Amino acid sequence: MEVATRLTWMQEKKLQNYFGEKQFSLLYKASVHGFSTDRLLQICSNQGPTLTVIYSEDQIVGAYMQKDYGEGNYLIAVFVFQETTITECKVGPFKLPMLFDKNVDGNLEVSIHLKEKTMYFNKNAMEKLGLSQIYISFQDCEVFRCEDLLDERKMSGLTELKESLLCAIRNYIPYGGLVHKVRILLLGPVGAGKSSFFNSVRSIFRGHVTNQALVGSDPTGTSEKYRTYFIKDGKDNNTLPFILCDTMGLSEKEGLDMDDIPYILEGIGNHTVCPLLKDRIHCVAFVFSANSVGQLSHEMVEKIKRIRRELIKSDVVHVVLLTHVDTLDLITKGDLIDVYKCVPVKLQLEAVHRKLGFPLSDIFVVSNYTSEWELEPVIDVLILSALKEMLRAADDFLENFPLEKTGRCV
Repeated sequence: MEVATRLTWMQEKKLQNYFGEKQFSLLYKASVHGFSTDRLLQICSNQGPTLTVIYSEDQIVGAYMQKDYGEGNYLIAVFVFQETTITECKVGPFKLPMLFDKNVDGNLEVSIHLKEKTMYFNKNAMEKLGLSQIYISFQDCEVFRCEDLLDERKMSGLTELKESLLCAIRNYIPYGGLVHKVRILLLGPVGAGKSSFFNSVRSIFRGHVTNQALVGSDPTGTSEKYRTYFIKDGKDNNTLPFILCDTMGLSEKEGLDMDDIPYILEGIGNHTVCPLLKDRIHCVAFVFSANSVGQLSHEMVEKIKRIRRELIKSDVVHVVLLTHVDTLDLITKGDLIDVYKCVPVKLQLEAVHRKLGFPLSDIFVVSNYTSEWELEPVIDVLILSALKEMLRAADDFLENFPLEKTGRCV
C-alpha cells in the first residue's frame, strides 16, 4: 500500500527549495508504521540525508539531517514551518539517533519522543525557533529520504535523452520526402519568447549559448517583419531539416495584421509569385509566456482565436509553446526534469486550455536560454522534445496535403 504524506504540494516544495533543491521520498510514517523509535531507526537507517517532519495541531516542526544515522556526532537543522515562513536553528553536535531519545535530563537541545507523541526543546532552542513552550504534542511524524533533484544519475539520463533527441532531429526526413525542409511559423504576443526560442534551438545545435535573432524588451517587439532562420548543425555544419519563421509580435491594435496570415501560410511574398509546397508553412507554434498568459486581454484572446480559425481553414496543424516556466514561483531548474507534474505549471497549462481552447496534449513546456552562459541538459531536453513534436505536426500536415497539389502552386 502506498503511503502518502500530509504535506501539501506547496509545503513540500517550500521545504525542498529551502534545504537546497531536494527530492523527498517518504520512508516512515508513524501513524502507519507505528510510534516506535526502534521501528523508525530500522526503516530510516542507511538512507543518507533525511528530513523528519512533526505535525502538531497548529504547526509543522521538524529536523533536517545532512548525514546518515551513523555513529558520528553532527549538527542538526531544527525548523518551525508556519504558513509560508521557515525558522531554523542548528542544534548539536550529537549522534543522530539521540534525536529520538526523550530529553529527560535536559542534555539535548531538541528531542522527539515518539511513544509519548511529544517533541521537547530546551529554553535556548525554544527562543531561537520562536516557540512559546518547551514541548509540542503531535499527531504524526514522517521521515523522508532527501536526494538532490539533479544528482549525477539523473544528469547522466538527461544527457543520454538529449543525444537521442539530437540524433532523431538530425536524421529527420519530412513525410514522403515531399519537401527537403519543413517550415515552422512562430506566432505569439510581444515578449512571449519567440526570438529567444529560436536562439535557444540554435544554441543547442551549435553546442554553446549564442544569439542571432534580436531579443529585447521593446514593447513593440523585436521581430518587426517576417523572417526565416536556417540553422546549421555545429557537428557537421550541414543545414538542419527545418526552418523557423518569425513574425511581428501579436498585439491588440498593432503588430501582425490578420490580413497577412493567409499570405504567410501559403508562402506568398518575398518575391515568390507562385509558391510551391516547400514555400508554405507546414506547422504553426503559438508562443505564450507562462507569466502573462492568464492576463491576456479579451481583444488578444479573440485575435488568437481568429488566427486559429484561419489555421483550421487551411488545415495547418498548430501547437503551443509555453515559455518562462522556470520563472514561476517555487519552480527550480531541478523541477524541469518532470515539469508537467509541477502544480504551478499545471495551472498555467489549464489556463491556456481554458482561455484559448488548445488541447492540453498540444501544449509543450520550454525554458529558453536568456541569461545562462552554458548549456543545460535539462533545458535542452525540453526544447528538443518540443521541436520533435513540431516536426511530427508538420508531418501530419504533409500527410494530409492533396497529392495533386504537391508540385503546383498552392
